[in-house]
Amino acid sequence: MKIFITAIFIATILFTLISFNYKEDAPTAWIRINQLGYLPHGKKTAVWCSKEITSISAWQLIDASTKKIVSSGKAGKAFGAYGPFLQTYRLNFSDFSKPGRYYVQAGSVKSPVFEISNAVYKGTADFALRYMRQQRCGFNPYLKDSCHNRGAYNLYAAKAGLPDSSEANIWGGWHDASDYLQYSTTSANATYNLLLAYKDFPHVFSDKHLANGLEGKNNLPDIVDEAQWGIDWLIRMNPSAHVMYNQVADDRDHISMRMPALDSQYGKGFQRPVYFVTGEPQQRGKYMNTTTGTSSIAAKFASVFALANQLKVGNNYRSYYEKAMDAMSYANKKIGYTQTASVKAPYIYAEENWADDMELAYANVHAMMKSTDENAGSGWFFGQAVLHAQKEPITKWIINDTANHYQWYPFVNAGHFELLKQIKLKQAFPKQASGFSAEFINKFPTYYDTLSNYYKQGIEIVWQRASENAFYRGVPFIWCSNNLTVAFAQQCYWYRTQTGDDSYEALEQANIDWLFGCNPWGTSMVYGLPEWGDTPVDPHSAFTNIKRYPIDGGLVDGPVYNSIYKNLIGIKLYNEDEYATFQSNLAVYHDDYGDYSTNEPTMDGTASLIYLLAAQEAAANPGKKY
Repeated sequence: MKIFITAIFIATILFTLISFNYKEDAPTAWIRINQLGYLPHGKKTAVWCSKEITSISAWQLIDASTKKIVSSGKAGKAFGAYGPFLQTYRLNFSDFSKPGRYYVQAGSVKSPVFEISNAVYKGTADFALRYMRQQRCGFNPYLKDSCHNRGAYNLYAAKAGLPDSSEANIWGGWHDASDYLQYSTTSANATYNLLLAYKDFPHVFSDKHLANGLEGKNNLPDIVDEAQWGIDWLIRMNPSAHVMYNQVADDRDHISMRMPALDSQYGKGFQRPVYFVTGEPQQRGKYMNTTTGTSSIAAKFASVFALANQLKVGNNYRSYYEKAMDAMSYANKKIGYTQTASVKAPYIYAEENWADDMELAYANVHAMMKSTDENAGSGWFFGQAVLHAQKEPITKWIINDTANHYQWYPFVNAGHFELLKQIKLKQAFPKQASGFSAEFINKFPTYYDTLSNYYKQGIEIVWQRASENAFYRGVPFIWCSNNLTVAFAQQCYWYRTQTGDDSYEALEQANIDWLFGCNPWGTSMVYGLPEWGDTPVDPHSAFTNIKRYPIDGGLVDGPVYNSIYKNLIGIKLYNEDEYATFQSNLAVYHDDYGDYSTNEPTMDGTASLIYLLAAQEAAANPGKKY
């Protein structure tokens, strides 16, 4: 009996020791960083976060090779609890600019090693272009195979004299996400971002691919080849002045995961439905959308065609002038927004705004006309752009701090940026503009302050939310939160570079850092970037799940509110959650094929990211003309 009790006592002691050691060894605090690294003269901040109520007083920046302290500072303000953490601090080492490899340490907690260098963003925009090429429909250069090249059949096109189910010559463009649907709204926005990246940062991009996406050189930056692929598809979706399509395929796509060439579940062999832009609600199954007009979608076409004409992209760029003007007419056919259509599920792109699209279109058409004929347009299009800017001064997700899926799209108003540039370059001051009063025309030069203030007001609203937490997170965790993060960083960048006001530069950088690991999960949200970092490996993608193909450069949807995640249809995790420690009632992110809400890459989000990455690479060489 005594021996038995002694054995129990010893076992208890051993169990206690093992338990104590395990608890002691298990980390309770982490330092999150931008895994890509930091520009020498940019903002540089890490976030210390703990699952215990504790504090730190100081931090050190340590050379990774010599292990010597090169800089140090006080921890500063304790931001308190956020998400899974009970205490957080921002560790700011922006004053240190010497290139090298370093890590941040606070107490016994060390960050991963990172680089400070002008080269940290070099080639990243080109890297993200890989995903765009891989998403190509028609001929896919990654697979070296063709898909969806059997055309499509019309729906809702009777008003244009096209019989229901008649054939339409639709192929090309990009698959929208891990499914194979194609939407004009996201494709046009993606194409515009690619064109704008080329316009603003032409020397960032290399020439390593042919127009068809295969390896080779054709004396054009690859960004131009990719934009052209989008333009060509938009022309097929808008083949004439009175024919415009909104989407190819619908949510019947989601029946199964398959490679793109095997897409045949619409009852007409390999043909898919193509939905005509009617400006009226459409329904093909249980659900009806709330479409009210043609403006939101047609204006996006006009912006792309007008910008492509200005940049002289493609051999047929002169024809884009007429295409842009026809699209503007279609946008005014019925003022309002166009939503996408679904058949089996309630999830659609529920866009409800249109003034921002019209502003951008009018601004780009004005610039196109000025570039063609200095006396053309007489300022009417510029005036219309200004009027529409006043109708949606601040993108509404910023004000509301929430949105339905793609309710306020695009997620940033690029029209303000275009108008600011035109005013700055004195391209918009006509002596007369038909339909406007002299008083209105005389105020054209003063709208610079008005438009820049629109951006500032939106940034300040987000800042009021962001300033309360150590990650400077003010973007809501709604579906595609990473897309909103990129868009908001673009808005901060455009405001800063156009006005010279750097008051929100730390907030801008915090949103960029978030995308590359300075977030509660400590992971990059871009597949394979950086190659040495913690990045998605099990996204919701047929390419990775069926064939184990990498989807380099794809930006995944990003974290969502836990309340959203718990109410989505059909989500199931297939593997143990490696980020379980960092999930919270606030938000969740899963690197798991089964989570389409947080880990599915999107084509339009990646295209916007390409612009942002190009801007960062350009910032590393401020003396170089872009």
